[in-house]
Amino acid sequence: MIVLASTSPTRRRMLQEAGLSFDSQAPGVDEDEVKLSLKGNKASATQIAETLAELKALRVSMRRPEALVIGADQVLDCNGTLFDKPPDLDHARAQLMALRGKTHVLATSVCVAQKGARLWHHNAQAKLSMRPFSDDFLDTYIKSCGADLLGSVGAYRLEGLGAQLFSRIDGDFFTILGLPLLALLDFLRGRGALQD
Repeated sequence: MIVLASTSPTRRRMLQEAGLSFDSQAPGVDEDEVKLSLKGNKASATQIAETLAELKALRVSMRRPEALVIGADQVLDCNGTLFDKPPDLDHARAQLMALRGKTHVLATSVCVAQKGARLWHHNAQAKLSMRPFSDDFLDTYIKSCGADLLGSVGAYRLEGLGAQLFSRIDGDFFTILGLPLLALLDFLRGRGALQD
């Protein structure tokens, strides 16, 4: 039995398209409070993502001890400034303007827990450079994507029109989407949870 400790439509879709049979459950972790504490202790983007991924997996694992529980998280770091999912389109626009013409890092972490203990984790990073796009393009992009932008720490979707935001990308596509999928699948195969 595999359980995804997330309600993220993107992570659910990634696992479904990879052929996994799983349940999903909201972890019930106060991410804002955890991030605030970790930022106060000068934690890196990777440390924050790893901590949150583990907390999510452990929280659901306590409720579903028989299952292999997957937790994941992602933090965006642009020159030391950490970004969260924007609450509305005005914030999304401000965030995209702040990232325009700069290179940022997406720190993504995945953790698997069982019986309330961490079994495995994996951290990955992707580096993305945004081109200095025009205000007109930004307006077109926000109008085209709408509320979909609110589900991403970068306020963008790499798929579709979002590809035009970037001049260079270094990193794994799945990591950018918020789940280092290949490493996770390898671990699950090693545990006998997937066909080898």
